[in-house]
Amino acid sequence: MMRELCKYIDHTCLKPFSQDKDIIKLCSEAAEYHFASVCVNPCDVPLAKKLLTGSDVAVCTVIGFPLGKNSSDIKMAETLKAKEDGCDEFDMVINVGWLKDQKYELIQKEISSVVGAAGDRIVKVILETGLLTDDEIVKAVKISCDAGAKFVKTCTGFSDGKATAHAVKLMKQSVSGGVLVKASGGIKTYSDAVTMIEAGADRLGTSSGVAIIRES
Repeated sequence: MMRELCKYIDHTCLKPFSQDKDIIKLCSEAAEYHFASVCVNPCDVPLAKKLLTGSDVAVCTVIGFPLGKNSSDIKMAETLKAKEDGCDEFDMVINVGWLKDQKYELIQKEISSVVGAAGDRIVKVILETGLLTDDEIVKAVKISCDAGAKFVKTCTGFSDGKATAHAVKLMKQSVSGGVLVKASGGIKTYSDAVTMIEAGADRLGTSSGVAIIRES
C-alpha cells in the first residue's frame, strides 16, 4: 500500500529561495520512496536529471509558472529547453484571464503548442481552480483534453485557494480520452492525500510527500 501511494506523489520543491542542497535532498527522498516524480523549477532540471538518472523517478518542471501570463511563444520555448535538459513531465499554467475573457481558441492553441514541444512526454495543465467557477473548470478541462494534455491539475499553490475534493470530482467527471487528474495545493497530510485520491486524483503534487508516507 505504501509503495502504491508513493507512486501518486510528485515530490515538489518550487520555492523561490531553493538551493542545490534542497534539490539534492528532494531527489534523494524521491529515489528512496519511489515517488512518481520530482517537480522542480526549470533551472533545477539538469541537476535533478543528473541525480535521478537510473532511478524510477521522473523529472517534472513547471511552465509559465506561477501566473500563466507568459506569452505562448515563451511557454513553448521553456518546454523545449526543459526537454533538452532531460525533463520528462511539464506542468503548464493556463492564462486564467484568457479563460475568463472566453478566449478559448487562444488557450487551446497555447496548450497544443506546449504539447507539441513536449513530444511524447507528459503535459499537465494547471487550471487554478480556486480562481474559477464550476462552469469555467469544466470548460478548461474540455479545452485541455481537446488540446492533447495528459493531465489536468488543480492549482499552482502560489495563488488563491487550494485543491478541494469538489474541484477534483468535477475535473474527473469532465475529462475525456483517458486524461488524468492531478490534485495540488495544500495537500499536507495522509488524510488530505486519501481525500484527493477518493475524489478521483491520479497524481498528487505536494512538498509533504515524506510526511504523508510516514503517516500512512
